[in-house]
Amino acid sequence: MIDEQAALQDLLQKGIRLPPQPDILLELNERMQDGNYDAASLATLIARDAGISGMLFKVAASPLFCRASAPDTLEKVLVRLGLKQTINLVRAIAISNKVPAASRLAFHRFWTRSREIAQLAAIIAEDRVTVCNIFPDQAYMTGIFLECGVPVLMQRFPDYANALLAEGFDQPSVKEEDKRFNVDHCTIGYLVARHWRLPNFVAQAILRYNEVPHEDLGEVRTVVAILQLAIHCHADIHRSSNPTWDTVGADALDELGLRQAALTGYMADIREAFLLKGI
Repeated sequence: MIDEQAALQDLLQKGIRLPPQPDILLELNERMQDGNYDAASLATLIARDAGISGMLFKVAASPLFCRASAPDTLEKVLVRLGLKQTINLVRAIAISNKVPAASRLAFHRFWTRSREIAQLAAIIAEDRVTVCNIFPDQAYMTGIFLECGVPVLMQRFPDYANALLAEGFDQPSVKEEDKRFNVDHCTIGYLVARHWRLPNFVAQAILRYNEVPHEDLGEVRTVVAILQLAIHCHADIHRSSNPTWDTVGADALDELGLRQAALTGYMADIREAFLLKGI
């Protein structure tokens, strides 16, 4: 268990500040909690932030979501993405608004990877929902926030983005981060999730996603298993390495009720479902 106050103080001493929730996100959260919203009213609210609006248009026009013509109004964007998924994307976009220009190339690759892993996690969750009781929007939310500590590190350390690009931009290494920057994206991501009052299982999954927890953590263990399989599918699709799977794969499959012998066929099905949306 992390001592949050001590961890926050440690970050401050290293010159790292957690991004505050923007006012627009606080108001969106209030409306979602009150149930007083629809696509038109949320679009009007989101339109007040040009940066977030522009990024949502870009996401909705990407092959992952765009099966026909790209939406031409923000209300249509929200309908295309789904209201819950829109809120999750707004949260993720808000974290990255201050990434310096020098890190934009690395950030673009990070953002694309995060969205693809989140989408794969949602597909897996939808397929395994009767076994695991994690819903697609929950898996997507955790996936899109999984490495939210990365843009925070990009803001603090100018050479962090270059280090990621030099390493081929596979899964960031916590061990390497600790060695080079004396801090890691998992701890920062956990603190961001807690600071922004995301569901506890999201925060715990961010902190512990490098291993499938053996303790009785219920939905945390399940969503970590979904994320690990999503990361493995992503590596397979992009023909990149995923050495972590060797240590977590068996536990992840067991948690999701899948057999190793059937994994190749299962991953082919997930890949097909993903490619139907495009990458």
